[in-house]
Amino acid sequence: MRVWRIATAAHAAFDGEGARRYGSRWTPKGIAAVYASATLSLAALERFVHTDPDLEPTDLVAVLVEVDDTIPIQSVDLDRLPADWRQYPAPDALGRLGEEWFTAARTVILAVPSAVIPHEWNYVLNPEHADFRRVVIGRPEPFSFDPRMWAKRTPR
Repeated sequence: MRVWRIATAAHAAFDGEGARRYGSRWTPKGIAAVYASATLSLAALERFVHTDPDLEPTDLVAVLVEVDDTIPIQSVDLDRLPADWRQYPAPDALGRLGEEWFTAARTVILAVPSAVIPHEWNYVLNPEHADFRRVVIGRPEPFSFDPRMWAKRTPR
């Protein structure tokens, strides 16, 4: 399986430090987690919705991640999610779900639905799991958004 991560060059490390410091939708503060997406386009949308439009990033990189098919992946059961799971900020129940996954340490990867495109998947990787060394992290490559994504729209 191939997944993608987009980050600023300064935060392209796969150490989970950002999630550990600030928490995220699927893990509470204090848990190291690395987020990736099923496709480069979903990774771009995920990045875009978390970027301040006044601060267009100029040093983004895309990183391809190869996950061996023999690595088990746990998936979130969509039926277990609260009705408001897509809300921002995320409901605490999602962080608890991620914390349970992290603590159980059965898999290095948790598949979660994207709040941006619910029919597509993001992946939470645990850099402290023993199987993390089996995940092949590619070289960061420059990435940029089409400038039209940042353009102010005028009503027609």
